[in-house]
Amino acid sequence: MKHELPGRLIVFEGIDGTGKTTQIPLLADYLTNLGHKVQVTREPTTGQYGQKIRELYVQRTSVSREEELQLFIADRREHIEQLVMPALEKGEIVLCDRYYLSTAAYQGANGFDPMEIIKLNQFAPEPDIALIFEVSVDTSLERITNGRGEQLNDFEQEESLTRVSRIFSELDLPFIRRINAEKPIEEVHRSVVEAVKPVLF
Repeated sequence: MKHELPGRLIVFEGIDGTGKTTQIPLLADYLTNLGHKVQVTREPTTGQYGQKIRELYVQRTSVSREEELQLFIADRREHIEQLVMPALEKGEIVLCDRYYLSTAAYQGANGFDPMEIIKLNQFAPEPDIALIFEVSVDTSLERITNGRGEQLNDFEQEESLTRVSRIFSELDLPFIRRINAEKPIEEVHRSVVEAVKPVLF
């Protein structure tokens, strides 16, 4: 759903370990310094459905593929209703860490048709820009395990991430901009700023 609201929706997508979470506050600071009102948010949310999704990180097999997908859809509906739409209506810039392209890629890797999942999300406002952060799967795994010192959760296994990465690389929508996230943090930030400038007001 293409939105005609005064605000802007900028979403950050990509496989785990691409540096999205590092880049979002950098862009938020940049936009705030320009005088914009910025809302930073993420999916899955901390709401009722988001909490159920987070439980799947350690026990993904506890629900069916269909139930998992429906949790993501329900979480997004609630998120849009409670935060995203009100912020866009007020003319704010919403920076969202993951949105429906992540659902398309991760659930696509789980056996669904990615384009069908995007159709299921037609209730959701279309991003003004979707930044897809791109790194190799090797870089992703290295950053998760050594960089963060974390164990891989059920969504981060190498075989699955390889499928997710391929789906992200094949997505072709007019609002997508691709960011080489293998580069140093400051260089990536500059690429992000250049990518979002055309949609700022």
